[in-house]
Amino acid sequence: MLSNMACSLIEHKRISTTIAKAKALRVYVEPIITKSKDDSTHNRRTAFSYLKSKEAVTELFRSIAPKVADRPGGYTRIIRTGYRLGDNAEMCMIELVDFNEVYTSGEKKTTTRRSRRGGSTAKATTAPAAEATEVEEAVVVEDAPAAEVVEAQSTEEVAADEAPAADEAPEASNETESEEKTEE
Repeated sequence: MLSNMACSLIEHKRISTTIAKAKALRVYVEPIITKSKDDSTHNRRTAFSYLKSKEAVTELFRSIAPKVADRPGGYTRIIRTGYRLGDNAEMCMIELVDFNEVYTSGEKKTTTRRSRRGGSTAKATTAPAAEATEVEEAVVVEDAPAAEVVEAQSTEEVAADEAPAADEAPEASNETESEEKTEE
């Protein structure tokens, strides 16, 4: 029974069964998937002795093994779906983790190491040579608008310095006008 369920899981990537069978299947199929990471004749024969299906072994080594190559374990997920109508047995869906598009967005998470130093130099040193030139060009492009912003701020400061002088002149003329009115 476990051999047939493992073949179905490998071929369909997801099957519906009871909780007890799913937990037993997880223990049965995960070591087989671990062996499939290393494609050798011995591992293929070992997987075939458990699965008894050439199609399932081919699928396991051809499409599943590359997807789980960087995963250290936990290749299956059990999702409870409720109770069966006939005998009220608790049902679930067991699936291969990397083949569910709902939970995985398709992008692999890359772990980044953050340092306390500046960001642009760390990116340039870790990037390949082709990407390093793009990063450097992007830095140069980003610096150019910053210089324009500094120039714009300095022109605004100059304009602000000139503006109060222009405002003071009318006040001075108003004072002289008010003095003239009082003298009259």
